[in-house]
Amino acid sequence: MDNSKVWYITGTSKGIGRALVEQLLLQGHKVAGTSRQVSAFSDITSKNFLPLAVDLTDEKSIATSLEETKNTFGKIDVVVNNAGYGTGGAIEELSEEEINDNFNVNFFAVVKVIQQALPYLRNQRSGHIINISSIAGFAPGLGWSIYSAAKFAVTGLSEALANDLKPLGIKVTAVLPGWFRTNFAKPDSIAFSKNQIDDYSFLRTAHQKMSEIDGNQLGNPDKVANAFIELVNSQNPPTLLFLGSDAHKRATDKTTQLLQQIDEWKNLSSSTDFQN
Repeated sequence: MDNSKVWYITGTSKGIGRALVEQLLLQGHKVAGTSRQVSAFSDITSKNFLPLAVDLTDEKSIATSLEETKNTFGKIDVVVNNAGYGTGGAIEELSEEEINDNFNVNFFAVVKVIQQALPYLRNQRSGHIINISSIAGFAPGLGWSIYSAAKFAVTGLSEALANDLKPLGIKVTAVLPGWFRTNFAKPDSIAFSKNQIDDYSFLRTAHQKMSEIDGNQLGNPDKVANAFIELVNSQNPPTLLFLGSDAHKRATDKTTQLLQQIDEWKNLSSSTDFQN
């Protein structure tokens, strides 16, 4: 029995996206991978790989790439919204352009891909959408206000979509990774606010810690594919998957704190009800 699937993955020129492509191909899956330039895939020669040059801010570019994927492989089983980048800085330091650019890639591109992919998945009455959020989209750290906001939006969108699409046989999971040993901590995957205010110097200290752990992150990107294969083969996949033991711990700590806070403020929460 052939258990291979057709995967459409954005942002596959480096990092987790690139590792996903390589590992899925090794296991016999068919993969369409997007990047801004197909030259990023010059070293991949598998007949099961479809390199796609896609502008993720352009609906027509996305639509064309999905049509090409369907025409090449006959179907689309899994859509992975992986493309993204970090933006560091206090919110009053960030310009409108910096904020819009981050949301355009980290959130609105996800929306556009899903909108263009859904007709294929609806017609099949099957498929799995995996949106790569971040642990920062559930338990944010210091200095990533806008990046965290975009990833919170991805997490929330995924939870809402999981409800809307379940009756159509389409599954949705937001994956919230912790730190993986990729290039995400390097300058080509991170943008910092051009404007910097002295009062927020403590954020620069927090950003520096990220650079210091580069190369020592717990997460192994080559193990992500096996986790995703198990995820898409599950009859009842989670809507939120915290990937990496560090992400699991941060999520657990956040959930514990949240439950305590909800309980502590229960009386005030109930104080606005009509009294019978």
